[in-house]
Amino acid sequence: MKDILVLTSRSDDFSLIASALPETSNVKHAVDLAAAQAMHSKAPFDMIMADIALFEKEGDTEDFSFSTHPFVKASPFVQFVILCPKNNLQKALKAVKEGAAGYLMYPVQKRDIQLLLPSVIRTLSRDFELDYLRDHFWKTEWLEIIRSKNFNMKEIYGNIRSVAPTIATVLLLGDTGTGKGMMARLIHWHSQRSEKPFIEVHCGAIPDTLIESELFGHEKGAFTGADRRKPGKFEMAKGGTIFLDEIGTITPSAQIKLLQVLQNGIFSRIGGESMLKSDVRIIAATNSDLARQVKTGEFRKDLYYRLNIFPIKIPPLRERLEDLPYLTEIFLENLNVKYGKKIDGFHHLVLEGFKRYDWPGNIRELENILERAYILEDSSVMTPQNFPRETMPGFDCESAGNDAGTSLAQARQHAINLFEHSYLTALLEQTGGRIGLAAQKAGITARQLNRLLNRHGLNKNKFKRKKDI
Repeated sequence: MKDILVLTSRSDDFSLIASALPETSNVKHAVDLAAAQAMHSKAPFDMIMADIALFEKEGDTEDFSFSTHPFVKASPFVQFVILCPKNNLQKALKAVKEGAAGYLMYPVQKRDIQLLLPSVIRTLSRDFELDYLRDHFWKTEWLEIIRSKNFNMKEIYGNIRSVAPTIATVLLLGDTGTGKGMMARLIHWHSQRSEKPFIEVHCGAIPDTLIESELFGHEKGAFTGADRRKPGKFEMAKGGTIFLDEIGTITPSAQIKLLQVLQNGIFSRIGGESMLKSDVRIIAATNSDLARQVKTGEFRKDLYYRLNIFPIKIPPLRERLEDLPYLTEIFLENLNVKYGKKIDGFHHLVLEGFKRYDWPGNIRELENILERAYILEDSSVMTPQNFPRETMPGFDCESAGNDAGTSLAQARQHAINLFEHSYLTALLEQTGGRIGLAAQKAGITARQLNRLLNRHGLNKNKFKRKKDI
C-alpha cells in the first residue's frame, strides 16, 4: 500500500492517520472532493480514507455507487475507507455494502487503523492478482513489469498485446532511457517467435564503416581485414526478432539494404553475389525525430514508412511518476539478488523526493542511482542521504514551508523528519552508536530510540568506533 489519500477537513485527524500508516507509504491530504478528484485523476491512489460528511456536503451519498464514481473510474483498484462519526454509522455500513473496504469512527484511533489496514492490503493485492490472472496472455515472469497506474502506459501494454502475436514491424519512439529495449523484449517474448533468438543491435555504437557488415555479414576478401566469411545479425536472428536500436543513425547505404529486407525479405552479404532469405521480425527504436530527418534528407522516406507501420510512443518517466513505487520495488528486488544484501524498502522521503525530480535520464537514470545508493546503504531501508542531492528536491525546511502545494501538516512533518534525522545522526556520532548512552542523552528510553532509528533507517553499527567493535 504505497499511495494513500486522506480526504478530511480535520487537520488533526489527518496528522494522526498519517502517523499511524507505514513509513513507506506516500500519504497525501485533501480537504474537499474537488481537490481530491483532481489529485486522484492525475496520479491514482491505492487507498482513499474519506470523511463521509464531505460526500454529504456535495449531495453524493444517497445514490453513491463505487462502480460509477469518478474516483473508481480513474482507478478501478482504489480501496475506500470511510471516516464517520457515530451518528453516521448506518451510512458508513451502506458504503461498505456498496464496496468500501471498511470504516473508521471519529475520534480515529491508531489501533483501529492498524487493525484495518492489513485487510485492505489483502483486498488490493487480490484485485491486482485477479486482474492479471484473468488475462493469460502475459507470461508470469512479466506480470510485475507491466504493472502501471499510468493511463498512457496501460494503453501501450494493450497495443503490445495486439501487435506481439503478429509479424508486423514495430517502431518504438521515446527519449533515451525510457525502456525501449525492455518493450522490444516484451514484444518478442509474447510473440510466436519467443523460442527463437532475440538479437539486439545498438546501431549508434557501431562505426559507419562497419554497420553493413554487422547487420548483413560479409564474404572473405570483401574488404581489407575480411579474412573470413562472417554472418550478420540478420542471419543470427533467423526465425526470431532483431531489435535495431537508434535506427536513425545508420548510413544511407545501410538504409537501402534494410529497405530491401523490409520490401522483399532478402539481403546479401558484403562482397557476396547470392541473395539470402530473411526470416526475422524487425523492431526498431529511436530517440530522434525520424519525420524531421526525412524532411532534411538524412533518412529515406520509403524506409521510414516501412518502419512506421506500428509506432509506439513511450512517455518519459516524468510523465508516469505514479509508477515510481512499482519500478523502485522491481529494481530493489534485483539489487538484493545481485549484491546479496537484504534491504526491505525505501524511506518515505526518498519516494517523495523522486516524485519531485524531473528525471532527465528516465528509467535508466533511476536504475543507476538506485544501484549506487544501494551499494552505499548500510541500514534496512534506502535512505535519502545516499542519493544525489538533485534527486531529493524540496526537503529542507525552507522549501517545505514555501511549497504552495504542501499542506501545513505535511510541511510540519517534513521539518520534523529532517530535524529528527539530523539530531539522531549527530547523537549517534557523539556516543559512538551506544544506544544506552544515546537514549540517556536524548531523555528517552532505549526502546523509543531504537524505534526512531528504524523509522529513519539509521544503523547504530555505522557509528561505532573501532575500539568498540
